[in-house]
Amino acid sequence: MEVRDAGRNQMGAASVDDTVSDLDLLRAHVAGDRDAFAELFRRHRDRLWAVALRTLGDREEAADALQDALLSAHRAAGRFRGDSAVTTWLHRIVVNACLDRIRRRQAHPTVPLPDGQHNPDDGPATGGVEPAAPVRDHDTAMVIRDALAALPLEQRAALVLVDVQGYPVAEVARILGVAEGTVKSRCARGRARLAVMLGHLRPGNGPTAGSSPNVPEVTGGNPQAPSGVRSGSGRSRPAARQQEEA
Repeated sequence: MEVRDAGRNQMGAASVDDTVSDLDLLRAHVAGDRDAFAELFRRHRDRLWAVALRTLGDREEAADALQDALLSAHRAAGRFRGDSAVTTWLHRIVVNACLDRIRRRQAHPTVPLPDGQHNPDDGPATGGVEPAAPVRDHDTAMVIRDALAALPLEQRAALVLVDVQGYPVAEVARILGVAEGTVKSRCARGRARLAVMLGHLRPGNGPTAGSSPNVPEVTGGNPQAPSGVRSGSGRSRPAARQQEEA
């Protein structure tokens, strides 16, 4: 019996019981179930997409990397050894696909169009409509994205999985195929780099409210009492008064 027959909704259409495990879906796919892998992807697509997007920082690149990863997983399912969770295996393939794209992009750099520019003659833009955001928040997000992109690949992958996606260190170690201590070390070095690159975003590091960076502050005045204000002739007023009385 194929996995898609494990449950049916009230309309009689085929559906997959959520109690069917990821491993059972993968095994069903290997056995020839045409719907099993699609269901497996449906379960995990949101988190896989988030990892790809945060790692690459570009929607089209992330979509291509995710497609490459799913094709690889689809073909390599028969070689899954079961030494980790299926979701860990999927995440590892997605991360590797993203890192491969970054390496190819670094080897053959291109000049992308600035964000938001699109030629109407090219047809509809890919990726859908981005939600509107305040300009300040959008600028901050762009700065953080660029800072992440400037990190070494290993540090970026570890930080995206641990700090952005919230995976436990042990799970990230299995996804990346390294020791937990290595994940912690990469995260620590990545955070240190980000702290330097993003230090100007911390509260209190910019100019104070209502101040201008090019206008000197108004001083409290001369703390000493004036000994005499000079007149236009150059003599102080007390001296001039004494000379007149004389």
